[in-house]
Amino acid sequence: MQILNYVFTDKNLLTLALTQSGADAVNNNERLEFIGDRVLGLVVAEMLFNMFPGEAEGDLARRHAMLVSTETLAQMASKIGLTKHIRHGHMTGGRLQHVWADAMEAVLGAIFVDGGFDTAREIITALWYEMASEMLSAPKDPKTALQEFVQKHDDGALPVYEYLEANGASHNPTFSVRVSAMGKSAIGTGTSKKSASISAADTLLKILAI
Repeated sequence: MQILNYVFTDKNLLTLALTQSGADAVNNNERLEFIGDRVLGLVVAEMLFNMFPGEAEGDLARRHAMLVSTETLAQMASKIGLTKHIRHGHMTGGRLQHVWADAMEAVLGAIFVDGGFDTAREIITALWYEMASEMLSAPKDPKTALQEFVQKHDDGALPVYEYLEANGASHNPTFSVRVSAMGKSAIGTGTSKKSASISAADTLLKILAI
């Protein structure tokens, strides 16, 4: 694939990686996304381990979480032009970010299946190294950052999280969480309650910090 400086031996793998389940319920990228998620996670973990010797496990974990998040994956897919090639069904704006992120993982999974781990590692490192190196300090988890902000500015109060009804297919639900604090609220979505609550906290923190 030219945008990744990689040519697939089996081009059907690339077609599959770029096909979302909304476009084809049978032949889609879900299995490649599954393996791509694991390969990306391992490569980024190895990269951070080598880049930040002596850093505590918790700091490495927060760096890792940010680098493999849905938001980062979607941004990477957009940056390299992958989003123009994805086949998907009708999507709302919020869900579209997940489609882009899933396709990014699926393409990395396809490269692993087609070219092996060393090839996948080389490509992932080339794409993610600059972003990782720009993180001068480990980022705070948005939920922790929001809690600290609210406690400081609202006499020790705490954010309140409300888990809303899940949407989508039972095998691939989208969760929604509302968080409220200081008279404001925000809703976040994600593929798990945890990721949805993190998304909500991140959004509310940006609102409150203005």
